[in-house]
Amino acid sequence: MLFGVVLGTNNLKEAGEFYDKLLGTIEMVRLMADDVEIGYGPYGGASCFWITKPFNQKPATFGNGTQVTFQAASKEMVEEFHRLALELGGENEGDPGYRYRPNYYGAYCRDLDGNKLHIMHEPK
Repeated sequence: MLFGVVLGTNNLKEAGEFYDKLLGTIEMVRLMADDVEIGYGPYGGASCFWITKPFNQKPATFGNGTQVTFQAASKEMVEEFHRLALELGGENEGDPGYRYRPNYYGAYCRDLDGNKLHIMHEPK
């Protein structure tokens, strides 16, 4: 069972400001922080997504073919997440829209360190 996801960053302060705002669009909040990492999760829950300075003290890099997918509660949350990511300095990797299956609505972007993020909503 997956417990969490960690992405590296070269500027923890800037990445924290980016993710504080971005993850707020899907009701995730900063739950912990220290000098090397910040953890996010649902309010009142446990951290399940972290950004961190690499332990080996070498530059953080993104993985080619790697992405983190977040689930939104609505189409509007997908659109707001994507819009805000770009406004905060992220890069567009795919505008919001329907793809894959009839009710699957998603968008793609990259964070300030080039990590690929996917935001999606699919009603049950």
